[in-house]
Amino acid sequence: MRRRTLLSAVPLAAAAGAGLAACGSGGSDAQPDRLTYWASNQGQSLDDDKQILTPVLEKFTEDTGITVDLEVIGWTDLQTRIQTAITSGQGPDVVNIGNTWGVSLQATGGLYELGDAEFETLGGKDRYVEAALETAFAPDTQPASVPLYGLAYGLYYNTEMFEAAGIAPPTTWEEMVAAAKALTDPAAGVWGMSLAAGSYTENVHFAFINAVQNGAQLSTEDGSPDFTNDGVVDGVLRYLDLMQAEKVVNPSNAQFDSGTKSVTSFANGEAAMIINQNNAHATIEANGMTAEQFAAVPFPAPAGAASQCASHLAGINIAVMESTKNLDGALQLIAHLTSSEVQAQLGKPFAALPVLTDGEPTFTEDAEQAEMFLDVYRERAEPLPRVPWEDQFESAVGQAMNEMFATIATGGTVTREDVTTAMQTAQDAIRA
Repeated sequence: MRRRTLLSAVPLAAAAGAGLAACGSGGSDAQPDRLTYWASNQGQSLDDDKQILTPVLEKFTEDTGITVDLEVIGWTDLQTRIQTAITSGQGPDVVNIGNTWGVSLQATGGLYELGDAEFETLGGKDRYVEAALETAFAPDTQPASVPLYGLAYGLYYNTEMFEAAGIAPPTTWEEMVAAAKALTDPAAGVWGMSLAAGSYTENVHFAFINAVQNGAQLSTEDGSPDFTNDGVVDGVLRYLDLMQAEKVVNPSNAQFDSGTKSVTSFANGEAAMIINQNNAHATIEANGMTAEQFAAVPFPAPAGAASQCASHLAGINIAVMESTKNLDGALQLIAHLTSSEVQAQLGKPFAALPVLTDGEPTFTEDAEQAEMFLDVYRERAEPLPRVPWEDQFESAVGQAMNEMFATIATGGTVTREDVTTAMQTAQDAIRA
């Protein structure tokens, strides 16, 4: 990947900017006073995100004179759009990426790698939560993005259901399953848990978390995929068994192809618990639950587990496209969006955790809940494999789990041997 020299020292921008025209080819046509920015959908809708980001970007324009053409892109389209832009060289100057894509996209050469000079512009590497920054690059390389919004999983539970049943918030997997069984009443339309069992991204996250809890790794020392070891297989089966053996998940959840659907089920009183990221707070409340009716604890590991990992290190990174012709402006925009002021401003509507070491959560006014999620993010979360094939891992293992949940939902049985075979197939597809 080629290295450019900064034309000038870019001051840390105090704010960020916006003309809101959707634009898909800013990289090749960019001018010193204009940028194209592709933002990921973080809020309730694409339009909501535009309304939230507009004043932030207008302030950037006011401070720098640089207009930003903003397009908010949904998650179902964003990765494909980025890959197409990298292939064509016709894309934005600045783009949000899922942080689990960081190393895969870096390997394409389509993202600009940030060296010491660029990080000086951004205020230094030590501003960012160390583990979050590590999602931005493969070992022994330079970061090709920086953290923008932090997220972590938690186990959300209906406080009224738990109190009525005299159940304490679970601290182990076994306690979680016992609580789910006690609260499952299919005749009343209530299940102990709701899962996004038809979402390959959600499924692969829990394949990873459960494997880590078992002390397993998903890659070998030489960076090859390793999905068939006992820790991975047992972790996948444990998650599948919430629907299959424990019968605490409605089989219809196999059709839930997004985390939002399980959140809605929870908010509607159809499930006592969900496992979701901290941005679920906003969606739960938008669906009618009050802050007193739900709470969250760390996603629990089995008693005596090898690791107390409670989440993968989730979140959104922001990157400069290699094809940009306005590097100085792109760095100014990233500096602005990752400034302490803007991080606090966007943390509440986007329900994000701070990616800065000195940041404070603003997504909830409940200090205890904020501290719990922040602790999980900083101390009990692990990054997904930092390897070029990570995106293939997500699709191959995630889709395999979708199919196994579908088998269970339609009355079939998934054995440990079936899981091993599915993981072997996914592994072979990547190694081929």
